[in-house]
Amino acid sequence: MKKYKPTSAGRRDGTVVEYKKKLTSTQSNPLKSLTKGKRSTGGRNSDGRITTHYRGGGNKRTYRLVDFKYDKKNVPAKVETVEYDPNRSGFIALIVYADGERRYILAPQDLKQGDTVEVSETAKIKAGNRLPVSAIPVGNYVYNVEINPGAGARLARSAGNHAEVVAHDSKYTTLKMPSTEIRKILNTAWASIGTVSNEENRLISIGKAGRARHMGLRPKTRGAAKNAVDHPHGGGEGKSPRGHRRQRTKQGRPTGKGQKTRSPKKHSNKLIVNRRKPGPLMGGKK
Repeated sequence: MKKYKPTSAGRRDGTVVEYKKKLTSTQSNPLKSLTKGKRSTGGRNSDGRITTHYRGGGNKRTYRLVDFKYDKKNVPAKVETVEYDPNRSGFIALIVYADGERRYILAPQDLKQGDTVEVSETAKIKAGNRLPVSAIPVGNYVYNVEINPGAGARLARSAGNHAEVVAHDSKYTTLKMPSTEIRKILNTAWASIGTVSNEENRLISIGKAGRARHMGLRPKTRGAAKNAVDHPHGGGEGKSPRGHRRQRTKQGRPTGKGQKTRSPKKHSNKLIVNRRKPGPLMGGKK
């Protein structure tokens, strides 16, 4: 991490990742054929109503078309560049296959320019390689994990995250997720070996409000500071208690403080061996 000299109040507490040490080049533009435009929603749905609050503004972002399906198998690829992606917390890598095709992939830790990666059932257990989870020995870290075989990676995709292979049993493989949840997935699903890059992302201190606005984050108002008509925690004289036992969202649903928010009728509940543990293990408060 890089800390600046405290020349101002904003600089005093702000920290940034030292991209020069992590990326191939901090000035390189993304490959144009693997990009497309992306409009900012401002937290609004197709009807124009705000469904996710406190979003808006921010810098424009060019969307990089990252390959999460990995449908090109048994063809070795070489890493050309490791690049920054404004749309995700981890870094991405531009790889070129032996037949000349180029694709972006989510880069694991310690992946460097010139390294080779492969998607194959017989690939080596090496960071960046991708195999069916049934072929990955117990104790290895994986990321970019599929839930439905062939549908593309869904689990363990953000910076510094990984899932751990805990056990193999008939047609299922048991994984320990970044959230501490232990769950089963079909062992025909594929996963990449390693941990997602940019592990220092969680240590970043934004430092000042202006930097948050550049990221598209707007100021947040506490529910208790609002009127009763605007939030379940609002209203009352002065600094009043919230008036009900459970913390709630603006829509009245339970949230935070170790409360269970997962639907009891969710179809994948039967695949969960141990529920996640809220609190410090997930980065929450004690």
